[in-house]
Parts: sequence; structure tokens; C-alpha cells
Amino acid sequence: MSIEENKRIVRDFMDATSAGDVERIVAAYADDGILQTMGRTLISGTYTREQVAAAAGHIFEIFPEGITFTIHGMTAEGDRVAVEAESLGRHVSGKMYNNKYHFLAQLRDGKITRWTEYCDTELITDILCGGQRPEGTA
Repeated sequence: MSIEENKRIVRDFMDATSAGDVERIVAAYADDGILQTMGRTLISGTYTREQVAAAAGHIFEIFPEGITFTIHGMTAEGDRVAVEAESLGRHVSGKMYNNKYHFLAQLRDGKITRWTEYCDTELITDILCGGQRPEGTA
């Protein structure tokens, strides 16, 4: 795939995420694709395509008004696309969630093989996890 095609795939994926379109989100991943959320939060870890499919539909449970991802910049080389982005949405707690991200997408044959998410993990803990941390972390 060309660099421009890879960037288009990533833009479409981000649009699907903003729309909460689980079918498009899951279809963007290769069969062996994974999502990796960095840090030590309750939602950090590495997830398979099947795990992403099971979790993606819950986005409107925690963001009943939806959540929007805005791309601020993209850089691509070979099969990798780097994305600077931010999210904005009202969490079910009533708190506004506005995180900043660096995503790194690795693609093969038009599908995401690895989506790595770097962001403010303290914000995840405070809002998405209600202040709870995994056992053994301070």
C-alpha cells in the first residue's frame, strides 16, 4: 500500500472510532491485529482483534453523548503511520474527557496489524477508571 493509502486507512479508522462504528473498527484490523494501550492503568495492555470487538461497543456506555477524536497531524513512512490527536467527550460521570494522544499504526495489506496508543494515563485513571489503579501500583 502507498503511504497516502495508509494515511487514508488510519483517517477512516479514527472516523469510525469517533462514530462508535464497531463494525468498521474491527474490520480495520488484520486477523492477527492487536491494540496496545501503554501505561499501568486498569485499561492498559495488549488486546487481540476479538478483544477489541468485544470492548468497542461499550464506548457509548461510558460516553453516552459520544466521543470525538481530532487528528492534529500525521506522518507516514513505509507501513507505519504516526498520529497526533486528541479526544473530547463527556464521560458518564459528567466529567469532560479531553486526552492528548500519539498513536502509531502499523499496517499490512490495508489492515492494521498493531495500533499503539500513548496518552495521559493519569487522565485515564482519574476519569475512565474512577481513580482506581491496578493492584501493586502507587
